[in-house]
Amino acid sequence: MRQITVNQFRSQLKSSVDAVVGDHIPLRVTRRQGDDFVVVSAEDWEREQETLFVLQNRSLMQQIARSMETHREGTGYVPNAEELDALDPL
Repeated sequence: MRQITVNQFRSQLKSSVDAVVGDHIPLRVTRRQGDDFVVVSAEDWEREQETLFVLQNRSLMQQIARSMETHREGTGYVPNAEELDALDPL
């Protein structure tokens, strides 16, 4: 994570935000007095929220664990060619 001071952030607002959105690296903005804050793109924020939702959902995590186990064992569901084609129509 990159880091700049609040004064630098203020003077370089557009380029700082463009960099965060473009390269998907959060930016920590430090302040002399008060708490620091972090700038992230909306896309990255939404992705992180979805990840947290899945990680906090016991049922989803159990489904993922079962799926990984059946995949390792080779006993999981295997789609046929028609089903695979439907996933990628190109």
